[in-house]
This record gives sequence, structure tokens and C-alpha cells, in this order.
Amino acid sequence: MTPSPAQAADSIQRDGYVFLPAATASDFFATPTDAPAWQALASSWDDLRPDTYMADGGRYRLRRHATFAAPAGGTIARAPHQPHYQMLRHNPLNGGLERWFEPVETAIGEGEALTRLLAGARSVFEATATESGAWHIEAHQFRIEARPDTAGKPTPEGMHRDGVAFVLVTLIGRENVAGGVTAIRVDGQEGEASFTLEHPLDSVLLDDTRVWHGVTPILPLDPAKPGHRDVLVLTFART
Repeated sequence: MTPSPAQAADSIQRDGYVFLPAATASDFFATPTDAPAWQALASSWDDLRPDTYMADGGRYRLRRHATFAAPAGGTIARAPHQPHYQMLRHNPLNGGLERWFEPVETAIGEGEALTRLLAGARSVFEATATESGAWHIEAHQFRIEARPDTAGKPTPEGMHRDGVAFVLVTLIGRENVAGGVTAIRVDGQEGEASFTLEHPLDSVLLDDTRVWHGVTPILPLDPAKPGHRDVLVLTFART
């Protein structure tokens, strides 16, 4: 059964995160993966740009980036392009500097599919948050490439926090790859949870102030063919 934003928020408050499998996420975000809006969003992952900031020297990550502003009670709107910044304590590999990535294309940033994902995530996080206010939202398009001689690393910094309030991770697609298992560790809870985002729109929403998260490397199933894992990450921070 598709949860309401309040029910999803209850899960996050209790467990630190909520996983929405593709069929549930499709209903929740009103975004069928066979709809033209989703197809337009997904196809934009074929036009990302290399991430040249990788301190490990890797060239397996492509991305685009956008920021949005959501005033309290107001509409989410695209903000002027700006760099992505993380403190070293949140990203010991690539943090501590301003990273300028190519912007998300205007048609994608204003498109129906991304607009619904932004609104749906906001509805859950507003219900989860203990305080009200405006949001600073960042959207990250990631493609991690897998090659026979080099593993692609979705989270080369390891288990981490993003230094924000809440995070949505949605799988756009994966092709010819093994691995990419998501691990979740919640402060105050024993052990780790793990699951694999396998189907387009498989999604996890989490409380970044309580949850450590990471993804295992990927390798091609068939070494003779290219492989990749595409995800959309939305981060929500109070302003």
C-alpha cells in the first residue's frame, strides 16, 4: 500500500529511513516510469559530464548539479547556479572546496518528473522535521561507470553523511552491473541494513542527521560491454 507523506515520515522518525520500491514510489510521486515525463528525465543521464574533482584520480563518475529554493509555505523554484560544497568531516575525499559541476538542463530541472520528485520528497521531509522554515535543495545527477579493469565507486568516500537534514536517493537505471548495494547505519541502533536499488524509481528517503549511508562498488556483469548505475540524489537543508 502506498504510504501517505505522514506515514513515510513516521518510518523515518522511527527507523531513520524509509525504502519505497519502484511500484510504491511510482504511485507516491505520481510518476509512472513508462510516462513521457519519466522517459525524458531518464534519458538526460546520457548527457552528463565528467566529475574532474575526484581526489582518488578516478574518472568513473559523470554528473550534473542544480540548486532549488523552497521558502516556507512557498513554491520550489530553481536557484542561480552555484557550487557544491561539503565540509571535510562529511566528505574526507572531496570535501573542503567549492566544486562547480555542469548545471542540470533547464528542461529537466523544470520538467514534470523532477518537479514531482522534489514536491513528494519535500512533503515527507516537512512532515518529518521538528521545525519549520525554508529549504535549500540540491539535485545531483550521477552516473557511475563500470569497466572491466576499474570498479565504479558510487560513494568513494565510504559510509558517510552529506551534512544536510534529509536525503532522497532514486534509482534512474542500471545496466550490465553487479554490486551497488546500499548500506544504512543508524545512530543508536545496532547493525546495518542493506538493500539494492534495482528497478527505476526504487527510492530511499533518509534522515541525514542520524543515518550513515554508502554504496558498494560496481563491476560489469559482461566485461565486453559497458555498464553504469544512474541515480538522482536530492538533499534538503534548512536555510
